[in-house]
Amino acid sequence: MEKTNALYVVATPIGNLEDITYRAVSVLKTADTVFSEDTRQSKKLFDRYQITTLLKSYRDQNHDRALQEILDILRQSKTIALVSDSGTPLISDPGYKLVRSVINAGYSVIPIPGPSAVTASLSASGLPTDKFSFVGFLPKSQGKRTEILKEFGKLDSTLVIYESPFRVVKLLQEILDTLGDREVCLACEITKMFEKFERGRVSELLHKMSTQKIRGEYTVLISKML
Repeated sequence: MEKTNALYVVATPIGNLEDITYRAVSVLKTADTVFSEDTRQSKKLFDRYQITTLLKSYRDQNHDRALQEILDILRQSKTIALVSDSGTPLISDPGYKLVRSVINAGYSVIPIPGPSAVTASLSASGLPTDKFSFVGFLPKSQGKRTEILKEFGKLDSTLVIYESPFRVVKLLQEILDTLGDREVCLACEITKMFEKFERGRVSELLHKMSTQKIRGEYTVLISKML
């Protein structure tokens, strides 16, 4: 039996809606209110599993207003669930400020584990998984991007980066220029119809990606320094 007067951080599918856990569906159905990064995206999941819980918006931009509403609900010994667009909330998604504020207010925060593009891509990458460093999306500034690649590229771990389809070729060139011709894996559209994994040396994938149509968000995995 789940706790009342708690915030549940619920992981949802990154693509295939069947990847949700039984417990996640149960929590979303029994929560008093679900706060979502994108209610339109969450509505697809709710419709698939006949979840009728009240759905409201939570983004960094409306944090102050939403936080007061969430704390008011928790004071009434009710239950809140938080979901992101897809995957595990807070992993390169909004939620950190909310979770911290709820903890500071004395309420429980309970994770409902599940899908994450980071772990899914690592598991099928073929690169070492005993140690990895995740940096999310790189900044747009060229200088800062290079700085981060140099800093984390020195570590004895696989480096994981999120990148948009519009900049993934640029990122490959930056990796080649900054870290050399390392092994990389590009994971795209994981669990979806057009799921794709590209594996090889940076130079090989840079040539290949430069000649094909690029779609979907990428998880880029870079082998550790040899």
